[in-house]
Amino acid sequence: MEQQGIDQQTTVSRVNTGMRVVDSAGVDVGTVDLVQRGDPNAVTVQAPTADPGSSLDELIESAAVEEPDVPADLAARLLRTGYLKVSTDLVPTGAVYVLADQIATVADNQVLLNTPATT
Repeated sequence: MEQQGIDQQTTVSRVNTGMRVVDSAGVDVGTVDLVQRGDPNAVTVQAPTADPGSSLDELIESAAVEEPDVPADLAARLLRTGYLKVSTDLVPTGAVYVLADQIATVADNQVLLNTPATT
């Protein structure tokens, strides 16, 4: 299991923003917006502070969306395994998260997934 985690991190480290993402059926999913390597020690997502502060920088920072923008249980899994945020036209939100273990290979400036885009 530990070796699998190391392999996933190696794969994720080969991904760059702007790469095309293609699912296992050859469907163009979208473009990588964010690459996040996994942290096996990540347990929870920190909740934003109640007081955003009074300076403009603090207000802007408090309004920024924390990544990954998903329910806490899924966020914890994404943070542990590593993930890609992919811009896509396939979903109404305009973006999907791909777990590191869903990446089959990275080659020719594209990410090939081991799963279909629609489940």
